[in-house]
Amino acid sequence: MPTDADAILYTDGSSLGNPGPAGAGFVLEEPDATVVERAIPLGETTVGVAEYRALIAGLSEAISRGVQRIHVYSDSEFMCRQLQGQYKVRSANIRPLYEWACKLMGQFDEFQIEHTAREGNQRADALARRAAEQARRDQEADLGGKENQH
Repeated sequence: MPTDADAILYTDGSSLGNPGPAGAGFVLEEPDATVVERAIPLGETTVGVAEYRALIAGLSEAISRGVQRIHVYSDSEFMCRQLQGQYKVRSANIRPLYEWACKLMGQFDEFQIEHTAREGNQRADALARRAAEQARRDQEADLGGKENQH
């Protein structure tokens, strides 16, 4: 863990199709060895939205736990570059999530976000894929219920 961070956050989003059933996942590691993991089914959306939703959920959890300095790793290069100011946010679907993430980032004394290869983000990736699969199952159950109503 970098010495300048109170916590490390790994985030990932997944969409089974783009758009498709999607999920967000994050792993928050604190210096005292506390680890918080979440898999969040999102319903039908794009992978870009899922990436931002994972980040927002992880940052919100860190804030609620009193983290002041955080280092974020994501395998979404476009999201990292947007939040570092290197890429413009052109998507109307992403803009409000980007702004929300920026507001959360501003609540930390120190914030870093870094792109990592998928291999460096395996736990968050697995959580996001599990959440996307749950979103697919939820969607199929909803469709099955609607078919039975006719």
